[in-house]
Amino acid sequence: MKKIDEYQGKKVLVMGFGISGINAAHLLVKLGANVTANDKATPKNNDIVDDLEADGIKVITGDNPISLANEGFDVVVKNPGIPYDNPLVAAFVKQGTPIITEAELGWEIFDGHLVSVTGSNGKTTTTTLTQLMIAENAKHQVKYAGNIGISFSKIAEDLGPDDTLVTELSSFQLLGAPTIHPHIAIITNIFSNHLDYHKTRENYINAKLNITRNQTKNDFLVINWDRDEWQKIAQRSQATIVPFSRLNKSHEGSYVEDGMIYWRGQEVMPAKDIRLIGPQNVENALAAIAAAKLSGVTNDAIKKVLTTFSGVRHRLQYVMEYRERLFYNDSKSTDIEATEVALQGFDRPVILLAGGLDRGYTFERLVPYFKKHVKAMIVFGECKDKMKDAGNQAGVPVIESEDAITAVPEAWKLSEPGDVILLSPANASWDQFPSFEVRGDKFIEAVEELTGKKEQ
Repeated sequence: MKKIDEYQGKKVLVMGFGISGINAAHLLVKLGANVTANDKATPKNNDIVDDLEADGIKVITGDNPISLANEGFDVVVKNPGIPYDNPLVAAFVKQGTPIITEAELGWEIFDGHLVSVTGSNGKTTTTTLTQLMIAENAKHQVKYAGNIGISFSKIAEDLGPDDTLVTELSSFQLLGAPTIHPHIAIITNIFSNHLDYHKTRENYINAKLNITRNQTKNDFLVINWDRDEWQKIAQRSQATIVPFSRLNKSHEGSYVEDGMIYWRGQEVMPAKDIRLIGPQNVENALAAIAAAKLSGVTNDAIKKVLTTFSGVRHRLQYVMEYRERLFYNDSKSTDIEATEVALQGFDRPVILLAGGLDRGYTFERLVPYFKKHVKAMIVFGECKDKMKDAGNQAGVPVIESEDAITAVPEAWKLSEPGDVILLSPANASWDQFPSFEVRGDKFIEAVEELTGKKEQ
């Protein structure tokens, strides 16, 4: 951990009691700040409040009182999910109070080698693969943190100048990380996500590009080269561009040609040997390979990781095989693009479980994928009627169910040996579950109850 004095004697407000917010509050106390912690909800677990107060932190719960904007805070550390049009946040913006996220705080105390990953889809898998590959050859600690569910600042506290940290960073986090400067930045792809938060696609793209804003030509931006738009986006960075591509050969980076993965013209391994299924995971592997090779990782280490790693929980996660049916949990597919790529990964008939929060859009884009890959659909949640319409357009049998749990036995009734039963909702979970993780866990529990087996 780097010793800094920027917060000594400063008055800091931490908004949000998530894992990152709680860790940030305690860290700020160590850094000499006078900390107030605020959450709109009242925690059900009193231990959270007790621990904060025991560290000398003033705690305010049950509201975001606008009066806090008049208390002279020097800095606000905001939970990434709190929007900037929140009345209290908007008041701080208006008066010019610096607003950062915990990712910025983590960067400020980090004293090692930083690799950061962002993108619309594939962030967590790419982050995990990159960390595993670098760790295979490392003589020092190699950890991951960030949007992957582990506090950036908490891990950064325990790392030194020779250690490596691979961070997954969301657009929400990057908006509040003005000085972050990874030596290697990765952009997996950019679609049109979170426009309810960012308002416009350009705002969303700009937030993603904060990952490379402070990079120089001595740093590297690893970026997907499979769309013209992403190639143009790369031109907005000052870093050395390292492309990765499943579709276009580029000797400046990693790519696939005739079924073989190459790094700058040198063979690495056959693409078919990647244990993770689907074209999206080939792209994730290519991104990780580029970062790993830039970090000095050997081909043998890369092969070991890619031939053994079976997936991140909730990201096209293989659950089990039962009576010649394969069950997959892809609860992290909270948008149309993620479900598109999930369906493309299977050459067996798919019974698709889909639906969730209604964000106002329809699903005509999925019709060609339904026609090609899906034999039947179970739909649920707020948007089930819109999902059903897309299924009907594709000529696919559609059954309505209550949620992702009750959909499991319904899918089983429709299945035959050789089928895939896939939860890939194409929608957020918040209409019925507090998170995609809970939705995925409940799906796995339902599969275990149906089969009498534990996930593999």
